[in-house]
Amino acid sequence: MELPQAFVERMREQLKEEAPAFFDSYQKPPFRGIRINPLKCTLENLKKSLPFSLVQTPFSPLSYYVTDDQKIGSFPMHHAGAFYSQEPSASSAVTALSPQPGERILDLCAAPGGKSTQIGALLNGKGLLWSNEVVPSRVSILLSNIERMGIRNAVISNCEPEHLCTSLPEFFDRVLVDAPCSGEGMFRRDSRAIEEWSPEHVKSCAVRQLAILESAQKALTPGGILVYSTCTFSQEENEGVIQAFLKNHSEFELIDSGISGGRPALTKARRIYPMDGGEGHFAAKLKKSGEKTVEPVFSESKPIKVPDFVQKFWKDTFTIPMFGILASIGDQFLLLPKVPLPILRGLNVRRAGILLGRERKGRLEPEHALFMTLAPGNLQHCLMLSHDSPELKAFLRGEQILASDKLPGYAAVAVDGVITGFGKCSGGFLKNHYPKGLRIH
Repeated sequence: MELPQAFVERMREQLKEEAPAFFDSYQKPPFRGIRINPLKCTLENLKKSLPFSLVQTPFSPLSYYVTDDQKIGSFPMHHAGAFYSQEPSASSAVTALSPQPGERILDLCAAPGGKSTQIGALLNGKGLLWSNEVVPSRVSILLSNIERMGIRNAVISNCEPEHLCTSLPEFFDRVLVDAPCSGEGMFRRDSRAIEEWSPEHVKSCAVRQLAILESAQKALTPGGILVYSTCTFSQEENEGVIQAFLKNHSEFELIDSGISGGRPALTKARRIYPMDGGEGHFAAKLKKSGEKTVEPVFSESKPIKVPDFVQKFWKDTFTIPMFGILASIGDQFLLLPKVPLPILRGLNVRRAGILLGRERKGRLEPEHALFMTLAPGNLQHCLMLSHDSPELKAFLRGEQILASDKLPGYAAVAVDGVITGFGKCSGGFLKNHYPKGLRIH
């Protein structure tokens, strides 16, 4: 692996006597990891379904090293949302953020969704997760990951940070800015990051990162927490950005990150090098002082009356009361989070809550996202399959599978007790409703 000479020189100066160990790491395979999703699975259950061992990382209680060189995304439990494939040190930023159930949290630069889904797991269905991504082409993967991980209480938007944060002043208890960066922490696993790197790129990233922070602070309530993170080693993009921000904002102070792995930066922030057990991350935790000056304006929309055909579908399919607040857009029905929502108009919201289904000729055709938020016990009918069963592999390929002829209507399909999709039973078969874009080959 040939590294840019300017990068090599800078890292030698930055690391001094530790530089040889840093460069030696580029002769070794990168760290790989997964993060368990406690919304859908226990660690004990996950371990039983995986053909490799899991080793706890120091960066998050939910994060584990994977030592086996297998294609993690192909495992059925990945399809079921039981875990998220994530480079170990990337979980450190949300550890610093420390979301608490019931809070309103903004992930301002959210795609592909690793940190958003980690926040959603820690909120445990209480409060509000707002995941924003400015690049339109990246919003679909963000939405897909939030659906796969079974998160009910999320809003996904495609909005410029300045517009979003100005429109929601002092609305959020915690804000994460996982800023676009020069990606030096990706060099060991992505050659494109090396090709795109240059000293000029580092400088332009630092300018953009400071601008995003300036926007983010507007959306944070006094007393709230702002976490800034990158996956780069550059002091210009890390310490430099934080120092410039603090110089402009006396109402913010740098506090202890709460991250145990890695090493100190700016005393209370945290940096992770490959020698520390991760590909590379930086996180700084800031607290905002002062008194609240802006009260949020909440939407005055009222829940719609539940149509008879929706009530019938729910009663026939589930064993629990309808969660969320029913809303409709055209022929679509949504279940909005049961928390006060701000006015969404003008914020390019791509999804709020869970897509329940669509009306088709006076009946409801349910959506995959709905079933992914549920457990087998929430349904009238569920096919319980093992992770190594031929029937499960057939289902994930989109094929029709056998089902009891006593099962009428919609039924979930679960892998080792974790729902991965659904179908409609008739005549001893389950007609597959697994989304085409998610199917294995």
